[in-house]
Amino acid sequence: MRWLDFLFPPRTDEAAVRDISIDDFLALVAPRLVPETRPGTVALLPFNNSHVRAAIHEAKYHGSERAFAFLAAALSEYLRDADDICTTRFNLVTRLNLVVLIPIPLGKERHKERGFNQVEEVARRAARELTITVDATLLERTRETVSQVSLPRHEREKNMRGAFLASPKLEERRRAGNASTYTYIVIDDVLTTGATLQAAISALQKVGAGHIIPLALAH
Repeated sequence: MRWLDFLFPPRTDEAAVRDISIDDFLALVAPRLVPETRPGTVALLPFNNSHVRAAIHEAKYHGSERAFAFLAAALSEYLRDADDICTTRFNLVTRLNLVVLIPIPLGKERHKERGFNQVEEVARRAARELTITVDATLLERTRETVSQVSLPRHEREKNMRGAFLASPKLEERRRAGNASTYTYIVIDDVLTTGATLQAAISALQKVGAGHIIPLALAH
């Protein structure tokens, strides 16, 4: 234990993130297709692992740079080589078309309170190493929603219904006939029932976004 821990005891999650190496964290990446959304969501990490859970919490609630770095490394590693889980459709689309990462947005009040969107922070760090665009303007949260964690499963879809609005830029691309040249990877931090990602997918589909791949950092 570091001597400063006696004076300033670290949070449990903070200690868990500090005490694992980047290589050991990346060894936890086990992408799989989860059928809670339509299309299915690619989930990268197991949320039931204590180190994964700690990284998610430290990124989300404390803006931990180390947690951001770990999660971004997992995302960029996956995007760099997705052959182990993705279908042929994913590989062909992403190799031929322009890929855009869309982080699930926070409501204005929550963003103001927290000061950052943890999913956007992770996506931007991952995109630095890849020729992939991050566009946080393509999806807007139209209203504040109750935290999904506090809701029973059957209430989550109702809570998120109509919670997102897609940018008119996507409709313009559809009208111009070049919507099919884009692949949109919609990213959330944790997938539980899929209600949040499904609401985002539906909003994007309404304005003509054709190729949408939902992705969760953990499930």
